[in-house]
Formats: sequence, structure tokens, C-alpha cells
Amino acid sequence: MSPLSQHRHPGLNLAHTDPETHRQAEETLFGFWVFLMSDLVLFALLFATYASMLGATDGGPGPRDVFELSSAALETGVLLLSSLTMGMASIAMKYDEAPSRLYAWLAFTLVLGLVFLGLEVRDFVKMASDGETPQRSGWLSSFYALVSTHGLHVAAGCVWLILSIIQLAVFGLRSEVKLRIMRLSLFWHLLDVVWIFIFSVVYLGGLA
Repeated sequence: MSPLSQHRHPGLNLAHTDPETHRQAEETLFGFWVFLMSDLVLFALLFATYASMLGATDGGPGPRDVFELSSAALETGVLLLSSLTMGMASIAMKYDEAPSRLYAWLAFTLVLGLVFLGLEVRDFVKMASDGETPQRSGWLSSFYALVSTHGLHVAAGCVWLILSIIQLAVFGLRSEVKLRIMRLSLFWHLLDVVWIFIFSVVYLGGLA
């Protein structure tokens, strides 16, 4: 790892010493942080909508009737574990470990992301079969909007993981590929943070 890369990007080894490469990397990462902040605004609006609809059940089921804490806890555990594997992928990339390790950690993250999506779809199917659809009440509409938006982000992250693995196989650990994986890592960790809020506010708060 070059001293310049370590000094300016402690979490990323670009293997370059020229300032121009690092300047471009900083601009790219800054722009991505701005995108993540805009995504947080979207989730903040969905959380606010959910909070305003808590009592709008229209005589239908409420959180205590719908939520299964064990299922939500399992989804939380799977997603948190995927955050760990993504972090291990970042470490493997930073320290130029064997490419097989980076492949493995990215693949583990992908599998865990797909497991999370499978569990979430299973919950939605069960709710729909019980008549707990978005059309039933304002509260259910806001719940589906919040949780499914997060799920769509996870699905997008899984597609991004697949593309990253393909790019890694085709181009190797070029600086451009490293930057893409770094942005993917930031995106994935953000989804974990958002899910922690969903689990705490929606599930635990609803069953309190």
C-alpha cells in the first residue's frame, strides 16, 4: 500500500501514488456520499409517513396482530452478518490479500443478501394470504412502502454484488474496480443501518 493511499484513503488501497488519481477518487466518493444522504432523506420521509399512520388501521390488524418478532430478528441477524462479510471483503481488498478471499467474502455477502430477501418475501406472502395487504389500511400501506423500499435497495445491492464479482474476474483489482467495490460497501452498510432502525422502530416499537 502506498503511503499516499494510506494517508488519504485509510480504508482503501488504490496502489497509486500520483495525486491526480487520489483527487478523482475523493471526488467520486464525495459524490457517492451525497447520493447516500439523499437516500437517507427518502427513508426519513417513509419513517415519518409510517409514524403518522400508526393509528390508521381502519379497524383492521395492527402491529401486534401482524408482526412475528422471531422472523424479523432472523432477518436482522442475516443482514448484520452480511455487513460483517462485506467488511471482510473491504479488508481483503485493502491489504491485497489473495483474490480468492475477496471473491469468497463478496459471494458470502451476496448469499446472505438473497437469504434476507427470501425471508422478507416469505413474510409478505404470509401477510397477503392473511388478508394483510397494503389496501387494507393506511398503516399497512405505510409499512409495505417502508419495508419494501428497503428490500428493493437490498435487491439492487445484490445485483451490484454480482456485477462487481464479474468486473473483478474480468478486470482484476484495478483502482476503478476498487472504487466501485468501496461504494458498494458504503451502500450496503447504509442498508444495514436503515434496517436496524426499521427493526427497532417498526417491529420492536410496534410490539412494545
